[in-house]
Amino acid sequence: MTSAAFDPASLKYDDKGLIPAIAQDAETHEVLMMAWMNAECVAKTLDTGKVTYWSRSRQAFWVKGETSGHLQTLIDLRYDCDQDCILVMVHQEGPACHTNRRSCFYTAVREGETVELMEPMV
Repeated sequence: MTSAAFDPASLKYDDKGLIPAIAQDAETHEVLMMAWMNAECVAKTLDTGKVTYWSRSRQAFWVKGETSGHLQTLIDLRYDCDQDCILVMVHQEGPACHTNRRSCFYTAVREGETVELMEPMV
């Protein structure tokens, strides 16, 4: 295993300066959500340990759980071989999805039908 200093600018961002970030529970490996980051979000996440995304609708930083209390604490940050997608392994407090579900990936397609796999958390 080799190591070198990491520069968030070394990642490959799209024409809007964004990169997809997949959040995964570090303990269970459940995929929780997908959101967007820019280089500053990556740096803030690494500096604070609080996962910070870019809200495309608000055009602003978004610290996951800042208003809901459903925080994501960074355990590990990884990127893929093409350097164009991030995996943030997190400790998730409460639901990750804004629908109050553990994961945003709660709908499946099975035999041509959509199936809801989980109920909102209470």
